[in-house]
Amino acid sequence: MLAKEEGRKPQKGGGKKRRHPGEDGKGGERKKRAVEEGEKGQGDGGRKRLDALSVGYFRRVGERLSEGFEDNEEREMFVENVLSEVKGKATLVAMDRTGSITLQRLLPLSSPEQVGEVLAELGGESGSEFKAVSCDRCGGHVVESAIRQMSRWMELSQKEPSAEEEEEEEETCGVLEAQVLSLSQVVRDNSAEIIRHVHGSHVVRTLLHVLAGCLGPPRTESRPGAKERNVVPQLTDFEIPTSFWYELKSLTETLMENVNLSVTDAVASAVFQTMLTVCHRKRPKLCNQLLRRIMEYLTSRSAAPGVSPLLVFLKDQASSHLIETIIQLSHKALLRDLYKNHLKGQLVDLALHPIANFPIQRLTASSAKYKLFLRLFDELVQGLEAILAAGHMGVIVQLAESCAESEEKQDELMQCLLHAFHCAEPGSRHVSCLPLFMSLLTYEVYYHSDTAEGATQTEVPLSSICYHGSRLVQALARFKERSLLLSSLRALNPADLLTLASDPAGSHVLQALITTSSDKGRGKILKRLEGLYVQMACSRLGSRVLEAIWNSASVSQRQNIAQELVPSENQLRSDQFARHVWAKFALSHFVQRRAHWQEIQTGESKKRKLFSDILE
Repeated sequence: MLAKEEGRKPQKGGGKKRRHPGEDGKGGERKKRAVEEGEKGQGDGGRKRLDALSVGYFRRVGERLSEGFEDNEEREMFVENVLSEVKGKATLVAMDRTGSITLQRLLPLSSPEQVGEVLAELGGESGSEFKAVSCDRCGGHVVESAIRQMSRWMELSQKEPSAEEEEEEEETCGVLEAQVLSLSQVVRDNSAEIIRHVHGSHVVRTLLHVLAGCLGPPRTESRPGAKERNVVPQLTDFEIPTSFWYELKSLTETLMENVNLSVTDAVASAVFQTMLTVCHRKRPKLCNQLLRRIMEYLTSRSAAPGVSPLLVFLKDQASSHLIETIIQLSHKALLRDLYKNHLKGQLVDLALHPIANFPIQRLTASSAKYKLFLRLFDELVQGLEAILAAGHMGVIVQLAESCAESEEKQDELMQCLLHAFHCAEPGSRHVSCLPLFMSLLTYEVYYHSDTAEGATQTEVPLSSICYHGSRLVQALARFKERSLLLSSLRALNPADLLTLASDPAGSHVLQALITTSSDKGRGKILKRLEGLYVQMACSRLGSRVLEAIWNSASVSQRQNIAQELVPSENQLRSDQFARHVWAKFALSHFVQRRAHWQEIQTGESKKRKLFSDILE
């Protein structure tokens, strides 16, 4: 019992803790009676709920888990006690908010056998009850947490047990394995319903990961208003039982029977995206079959005569996400077929569409390593100004990034951008290209000029640096020919350079231009930055740029930076950002033992050059 475990830990402050009614000698009896009453049908619409006494118990279990355990034995005893309380009412506990959260935290501490037993109770004798639990807001999380424990099944076999223990371990892992297969069977029997269910679909997606043998971080409830970050989770591979190999094939076959849902339902579409992603990672041949079959389905739908049905799907919220995934995972032949038979001549229209422009970005990225990119570029560049006007900067940025990766069409894109931002003619306007690209404003708008002739009208302080403008310049900084950008950077006055170094988007631009430059080019930029190093060091973002400069600088360039920083020692050492710069540049060493400092810097410089030669 929890009460026994709580008795082990000394209470903080020595005061008496208020006892819950269930913690006296008759606690167990009372709790059982209360649970029985709770099972008789409390709750909304006749739904059974956990009684208040049990909810309090699981809340205290959660608090005890937060405190941690002194050793494994204490933890194992605690887990066993709590699971004995769960036994017989696992479904009620899993579908209660407090019980669900506690179980999700408890299952990773349980043995695979214990997890298997919890799952067995949730599924019932035939496993048919998995459907109701998986489609429950709270229960679905518990099922996910339970099947994720399958990733630990190989841990036991690595402990080199005796023959007797080995047999026992196979049985304990077998319980969990059997329950995962039972859950998969239920999903196959009710696939159309479960993959469309907002909670059930998450269980299917986790099941696909487990059957394939790769897991991402556990899912957490997103808070209302929380900012969603578009970050691809890192997957961890693990060994799977042979049965999972065959079960994944069976499950994907069943899901493919409902391929129509993948394009009409956003929730089901996410399941298909997960299926393709995990198969691409672990079962490439299976993935290629699935990609081909989905594409065959998408392209066989009826559309207007002479119009590919894909053009309709690309403009739909649910199916466009699926097509993005297909494009990302496709091999050369499929991409070539997609362009030749469905998208040729349509790229600019699609790039101008509010939804279809995203799959076009994926296509531009995926084709960068193939000759297909040249055909995409020639088509998209025709509508460059229209795409800019529509504000679909992701397409332009991706075009620049693919040019940098493929090392093709770089000069052509740069000329098109100069014309689009109205700084191609006369040649004196070239020097303005960097502020214009970073702000995504044309020459006339940026310089408040109505005339189409002449050089820069009046000096305008650097401003309006935006995210996509920064990304565009970072991509252009990877081009073979960067002289226009570097000339424009050197034309900025000291105040603008400081603004650039301290701006969230601009600092990345300055860092990219400096670190991709040759030693000679970097020297020219550093000459312009002289007199700004102290202010940069005292800025949150500027200090990071300064560190990046330092890491790519030659010994003589480092010496010049150090000589400028050292006179401001007091200011630097007392500043929250600059003190890290002082320490990383070993400036105390520079002041007291300059010859030794120079020796260390020379050694670092040689090592860096050696590594860069090896990498090249």
